[in-house]
Amino acid sequence: MLEKKTNIYWLFILPGCIFLTFFMLIPLFSLLFKSFVDEEGSFSLVNYFTLMESTYFKQVFWRSIRLSLISTAACAVLGFPTAYYISKYSKNKGMLMALAVFPMFTSPVIRSFSWMVLLGKKGIVNEILVSFGVVAKPISLLYNEFSMVVGFIQLFLPLMILSLIGIMDNISEDLNLAAGSLGASRLGVFRHVVLPLSIPGLVTGSVLVFTGCLTAYTTPQLLGGTDTRVLATMIYQQAMSLGDWTQASVVAVVMIAVTIVVSSVINSISRKLNPTL
Repeated sequence: MLEKKTNIYWLFILPGCIFLTFFMLIPLFSLLFKSFVDEEGSFSLVNYFTLMESTYFKQVFWRSIRLSLISTAACAVLGFPTAYYISKYSKNKGMLMALAVFPMFTSPVIRSFSWMVLLGKKGIVNEILVSFGVVAKPISLLYNEFSMVVGFIQLFLPLMILSLIGIMDNISEDLNLAAGSLGASRLGVFRHVVLPLSIPGLVTGSVLVFTGCLTAYTTPQLLGGTDTRVLATMIYQQAMSLGDWTQASVVAVVMIAVTIVVSSVINSISRKLNPTL
């Protein structure tokens, strides 16, 4: 009887396994295989050595890591108090959660064009800065790392907020009351109760935000311009502009490897901060 139930369960997950195999695993392994083949069709690491020796790739690589980490940290700083307020103090939790995730229903292209209007030299931000005397003349806020970070934060902040709300909802108010009854101040309760128990949400949100920032294409392409390349736009440049699909495959494999390594590091740090994870 148990074997029959197990077979039925396999029938339920079989379509998903087939879909993932044909549309994710096979293309992924084809990409991986192509990156280890030289011009003569034999196995070689020459493609990786060539890429690692490129000064241009090094600049793009470290820029991608730096901007992704900055954006992740900014989303954590902005998302934590927002999620805490929505979870613990808001009477209109449903409405605020809807407002938090509302930007996700808008195309990244539209959002990027909106920032181009706001951050342009004749945009609202520059007009405000000039009118208040902060700057003497409009400054360049577009097509640089600043505009990319702004776009990343708006794009992925909802993921951080939702990840934290899901964890904070499970933190019992009795724990806060118990800590307060033992003499802990509000800051002490937050530091010793709320923050440690929220680490799983921070980890999940950080991994989602970092991965999204590292692999995003539309936002850096529109807000970063041609002089501020990241790994995603470099892949497009190598494949579509230069026609070098092998080099594009190598960059893609490096991006996947970096995502896995950074996610593992974040999880490792979270375990040290909270051994119960």
